[in-house]
Amino acid sequence: MSELKEVTTEALLASLERGEAAIIDARPIDAYNGWRMQGEARGGHIKGAKTLPEKWLGCPEWNTVLQFKHILPDHPVVVYGYTPEQSRKTAEQLKEYGYGNVTVYNRFVQEWSADDTFPMEHLANYRQLVSPEWVKTLISGGVPAEYDNNTFVICHAHYRNRHAYLSGHIPGAIDMDTLALESPETWNRRSPGELKVSLEQHGITADTTVVLYGKFMHPDNADDFPGSAAGHIGAIRLAFIMMYAGVKDVRVLNGGYRSWEDAGYEVSTDDVPKKPVVSFGTTIPARPELAVDTPEAKEMLRSSDADLVCVRSYREYIGEVSGYNYIKKKGRIPGAVFADCGSDAYHMENYRNLDHTTREYHEIAAIWEQSGIVPEKHLAFYCGTGWRGSEAWFNALLMGWPHVSVYDGGWFEWSNDPENPYETGEPEGK
Repeated sequence: MSELKEVTTEALLASLERGEAAIIDARPIDAYNGWRMQGEARGGHIKGAKTLPEKWLGCPEWNTVLQFKHILPDHPVVVYGYTPEQSRKTAEQLKEYGYGNVTVYNRFVQEWSADDTFPMEHLANYRQLVSPEWVKTLISGGVPAEYDNNTFVICHAHYRNRHAYLSGHIPGAIDMDTLALESPETWNRRSPGELKVSLEQHGITADTTVVLYGKFMHPDNADDFPGSAAGHIGAIRLAFIMMYAGVKDVRVLNGGYRSWEDAGYEVSTDDVPKKPVVSFGTTIPARPELAVDTPEAKEMLRSSDADLVCVRSYREYIGEVSGYNYIKKKGRIPGAVFADCGSDAYHMENYRNLDHTTREYHEIAAIWEQSGIVPEKHLAFYCGTGWRGSEAWFNALLMGWPHVSVYDGGWFEWSNDPENPYETGEPEGK
């Protein structure tokens, strides 16, 4: 292996201004998003950099990810990380894949992040997407960054699947069935009174910091555990409903339980008792604007300043399948904008990285922009019953988009009313 050339800060800045090189950030995705994980002066990443964490090295899909990020072998590439070793490993992997012009930058912490004149970016609301290290500090009695509370609850989310919790969870976490906050008849959020009782039973007030995560079961075992295929999506669904109710500080563990395991942290099989509280502490819903119901959804379809955003698979969108065994009608809401979730009703791979962490936000924003999904509009994300819509909504929320909601009824509620119009087949212009 030939020796790697190291570029200076001045050379990298000049290259960045000319747009000559693809810049790769080999640090953890959470550092890329904005967390200062090694004492750097500023959180985030070099403007224009793509995330390619050292953690992903050796994954079979690694080269496919490079192609998807439009980082091609004939491009000059600069790799940086927290340490020279971190950047070297990624750079050497690139050279093995045929990338001929690869250099490393090893002054990110000391020089780039320390100088306010050098361009950096970060995910607007990165604080709501936390790392395993952040959670570990919290449950160990420490005070993690960007946290000033003294009351927290860690929630392991599942759908009718306590086995997923009892087979291994973050120490101290309680379990929360998604049915605690949504109705099995409509799959919509429960009534304000029901939400109040349920949140209080789980020890959650408006002032409690809540950290949510779910577990991804191996596909070979998914049939043995009802609800396991949805995994982490359910955690984000609960996050949406909690914020709607009025919980002020809701966090999601980036990558769910898998990230905790990948970090090598201890797991527990204890059945942790819930500690009910007397009062939630505020009137529910404290943030009603986060949820849209069918009458408002119809108004949004007529407005030039709003969009319903369909977060379903393409087969659902064109009416080949309904996506669910309990939804009979197939098709889409006329006028809704398509934001492809991925393969089917139980997956969000188009919004996830290789390790199930939330996808690089620049990539999501770019794909949405191609479909006309922009932050200037009021956006209401929906799917079949609210889960995938909630995850897409959470991405927009993380990006700081100002007026985003979940159309809670989704295709399930819309299609149950025979008076509502629907379409099937390829949309015009495809």
